[in-house]
Amino acid sequence: MKKLLFATNNTKKVEELRAKLPQYNIITLSDHNIHEDIPETSDTLEGNALQKATYIHEKYGLDCFADDTGLEIEALNGEPGVYSARYAGIDRNANANMNLVLEKLQGFNNKNAKFKTVIALIKNGTTSLFEGTVKGKIINEKRGVNGFGYDPIFIPNGYKKTFAELDLSVKNTISHRALAVDKLVSFLE
Repeated sequence: MKKLLFATNNTKKVEELRAKLPQYNIITLSDHNIHEDIPETSDTLEGNALQKATYIHEKYGLDCFADDTGLEIEALNGEPGVYSARYAGIDRNANANMNLVLEKLQGFNNKNAKFKTVIALIKNGTTSLFEGTVKGKIINEKRGVNGFGYDPIFIPNGYKKTFAELDLSVKNTISHRALAVDKLVSFLE
């Protein structure tokens, strides 16, 4: 089984990828006893994904991939975007982030949004980027217990359920991360 090092400490992301890629042994930073916070100081998703992968590659000499994801809401001029994880503060509280989005959207009819994931891969000295985007809308209340982040308030186009209400097997075929991972796997194979 091929190994892939995913430069993250986000257990929910790892869980999604392991379910999506049973043909790969997804190794995490904690498997390498790496528990430090990796810098994310870029003002773009591409920049943050690349920064994380480069940090691990340069500091530990490991080929790896990293991702960054943002929720972009039309009525909020693309917010929270690259600041999605820390939208309501540096403690990365998903409920506080969702509450802030719902508060800022009050009075707006346009609830169109999209999730975007960018994956940066460093393998054999070469860097590659892969992007996945899914469009949908923000609803006015949280629904569902699956997933993480903004999943309880995001309904992908063509569905009636939020990402948090969908089975992981469904989410793993349509989500922004799934689409970016599909491109990564096509590249690797």
